[in-house]
Amino acid sequence: MTKGYWLVQSDISDMEQHGEYVKANRAVLGRYKAKFLVRWGQQSIEEGAARERQVVIEFPDYASAQACYHDPEYQAAHNLRVGAAVGDVIIVEGYDGPQPVTSSPSKAEVRQ
Repeated sequence: MTKGYWLVQSDISDMEQHGEYVKANRAVLGRYKAKFLVRWGQQSIEEGAARERQVVIEFPDYASAQACYHDPEYQAAHNLRVGAAVGDVIIVEGYDGPQPVTSSPSKAEVRQ
């Protein structure tokens, strides 16, 4: 089953109020088995534009990612974020298809 992800970018204007949002969303995120993969680490903007903070949250599947966002408990927590931060939330389905080759090239390929 393909995982689901929240891709979140935000600019926080009120850290105290935003902290209340973070506390309020813990239980609902836990109920949907959310896992933080990226949470405000160092960033380097190589192309385009980005907000101040980046977060990537993994869910067991796309349906869970959607359901968590629309859950009344999460929406109540989300209301605490309003006025404390502006941001973008994109829910995407993961990819389980073929990946680039990661093995070393053969000696014959290197000579070409």
